[in-house]
Amino acid sequence: MEVILLEKIANLGNLGDKVSIKNGYGRNFLIPQNKAVPATAQRIAQFEERRVELEKLAADKLKAAQARATAIGKLAIVIAHKAGDEGRLFGSIGTHTIAEAITAAGIKVEKQEVRLPNGAIRHLGEFEIDLAIHSDVTFKLPIQIIAEV
Repeated sequence: MEVILLEKIANLGNLGDKVSIKNGYGRNFLIPQNKAVPATAQRIAQFEERRVELEKLAADKLKAAQARATAIGKLAIVIAHKAGDEGRLFGSIGTHTIAEAITAAGIKVEKQEVRLPNGAIRHLGEFEIDLAIHSDVTFKLPIQIIAEV
C-alpha cells in the first residue's frame, strides 16, 4: 500500500513522503489517526495544495513539544513504592506508573511517551528514563524511586 505521510513518523519518513507500507499498518493505524492518506492522484494533488498549511502545523507541534519538554525537564520526580529490606520492589514500576507520577507533578504525559531502556524498574534508586514527546523531541528524565513508609 502506498501512502503520503501527513506528519513525520519515526523510522518511516517525513511530512509529504510517499512510502510503501503493509496494508494493515496503513488501514489500522496511519489512516485512522490522520497520519497518512492513500497515495492516489487526487490525494497527491490535495496534499500539494495543503502542504504549506501542514508544514506550519508540524512546526507548531514541534515548538509545543519542545516547550513541554523544557517544562518536564524542570520537574523532580519521586515515586514511593513498597519495597523489601534489600531495596527490591514488590512488583515493578512501568510506564503507566511513571506517566501518572509526571502527570501528578503538573504536566500531562501519556504512557506511550515514556520509554524504559532497561525494562521495568524493580529496585530502589535513581534512574534515567527516556521521554519521547515528539518524533524529534526525546530527552532523558531522572526519577527517584524511594521506599514507601
